[in-house]
Amino acid sequence: MNSPLEPASARVVAVSHCLVMASLLLVMHYGLLAGMLSACVAFLLTRWLTRHLAWAQRALPFPHQNLAAALVMIAPLLLLALALSRSRSYIIGAPLQYRELLDFLARTVLELRDKLPPEIAAQVPDGAAEIQHALASYLGAKAGALAMAGRAWLGGLLYAYVGLVVGALAALGHGATARGPLARQLTLRVTRIGEAFRQIVAAQFWIAAFNTTLTALFLLVVLPLWGMRLPYTALLITLTFVGGLIPIVGNLICNSVITLVGLSVSPLAAAACLGFLVLIHKAEYVINAKVVGQHTHIRVWELLAVLFVAEAVFGPAGLVAAPLFYAYAKKELEAARLV
Repeated sequence: MNSPLEPASARVVAVSHCLVMASLLLVMHYGLLAGMLSACVAFLLTRWLTRHLAWAQRALPFPHQNLAAALVMIAPLLLLALALSRSRSYIIGAPLQYRELLDFLARTVLELRDKLPPEIAAQVPDGAAEIQHALASYLGAKAGALAMAGRAWLGGLLYAYVGLVVGALAALGHGATARGPLARQLTLRVTRIGEAFRQIVAAQFWIAAFNTTLTALFLLVVLPLWGMRLPYTALLITLTFVGGLIPIVGNLICNSVITLVGLSVSPLAAAACLGFLVLIHKAEYVINAKVVGQHTHIRVWELLAVLFVAEAVFGPAGLVAAPLFYAYAKKELEAARLV
């Protein structure tokens, strides 16, 4: 069983690895990550629904697998229609609202010395003003970029839905057996990507949901009880969920934004936000270690290194893709007994 691969088999395995690697690089280069992740979600969800709808096979004039795929493809359209009818202005105007939020943060940074108590502001060096202006300029530039984000916003939704359809339809062919050696190896590669997706992305989704729920309770319930209300609360909650999908770095960015918004209200509000978010982080690290670390054997320093490299090469999309790609690569190395 552990004998070396024959030369022909070794070449087939090498070709399958090259094809998968090239496909992942093309996904990142052409901005198709949303479609790929949606395809993974649709594939797994269709398989799950297929297992749970087996009881309905006798009552249906067609295979129950088709019903599962149809539900996966139609459900997002129904949810989108419901969301547009309920909160159309919020969804369509989200890029513009985030631009306003960044402009607000830039003004807060410029007014930092005025927000701090006099005894603390006196300790801030004069050179800090240059840092504040640089940060404010950076935020202002990002705000200007978001003004043109409407087309990319809709394009990302389109790619995501196309990926959803592809993943749902691909799940229908699970009964077919791959006969060729290359097809079998590619099926194995895709299966391991699916396992990595379940362990990293699905776990991170629940971690982001946990973080967002606690943050929403803090912003909507705890702070108002103390007589403090933060502006842009709905946007901050949405940003917390989206940022929570990016391990470690995403939460650090969200926490910095929330603390700056709290500083615009009062130093006490900023301190309360910072303290509460630190507590959330401690709980989240425990959950992350149990949910993700035990299954993938990825240490925190490994994840941080991969995140920084991926962000430098691919930008923000690299932060989302890095945990998934690294978990898949580690599975391949472990299967080959190289690590």
